[in-house]
Amino acid sequence: MSLPAHLPPSWTLLSLRPRGQHAPLRRLATAAGGRLLALSPWAIVPRTTAADRQQLAAALACPQVLFTSPAAVQAANALLPLAGIDPPPAWLAVGEGSAHALRQAGLAQVQAPRQMDSEGLLALPALRDPRGQRIGMVSAPGGRGVIARTLQQRGAQVVLAEVYDRVPLRLRGRQRARLNRLPANSVLMLSSGKALEQLWAQLEPRQQQQLRQCTTIAASARLAQQARDLGFARVHQASSAMPADLFAAWQALALPGGG
Repeated sequence: MSLPAHLPPSWTLLSLRPRGQHAPLRRLATAAGGRLLALSPWAIVPRTTAADRQQLAAALACPQVLFTSPAAVQAANALLPLAGIDPPPAWLAVGEGSAHALRQAGLAQVQAPRQMDSEGLLALPALRDPRGQRIGMVSAPGGRGVIARTLQQRGAQVVLAEVYDRVPLRLRGRQRARLNRLPANSVLMLSSGKALEQLWAQLEPRQQQQLRQCTTIAASARLAQQARDLGFARVHQASSAMPADLFAAWQALALPGGG
């Protein structure tokens, strides 16, 4: 694919996806004439012990089970094949990425919100009044705490299964060097607040300022506000955290009259 005329001639896309998960954004950037700078804040490491399997089985025994990320789906399915759960619970996903992962695991009936974030999930009819219900939540340590807290405040019993860990990664010298010479037409794709926090804490003041000059495409209003609170000036919101939606939001900005 040749570079669309409305896109800048030299630009870099910054990805904060976990290690090994940059390929979709890299393909989009390359096809549009850009380069990708992978700034993984952590690696995803699935849990595999008998205790982890027992914890997951307890969550999957609930009438409703929600997944907070595609990584949670994949790690859970490796521990206990989800398509074999009988009777099957109502499967809930925080967004289309998690819903797609559940379908790939063989589950046809999946509920996901139109607004693909914690707030959207909590607005689903199945979770609006869960008083007295047991709800399984499959996640990672520190993941989507607002969901569990809100469900508990609404009277639900949350049965948590943590099926993977985020192992922090340190920035390498080559990554720092590229941050120091970012092109003016750079764009940060932001789909995780914790990922931004992990990266931000490693940056020198000069590098933080470099990052603030980027156009930032946030996957939700909450993430957009987080970026603004850090001093990012050019912040725009995409329709979801899916790579194609993040990229489409930036392309729309690059069109004449798009802002």
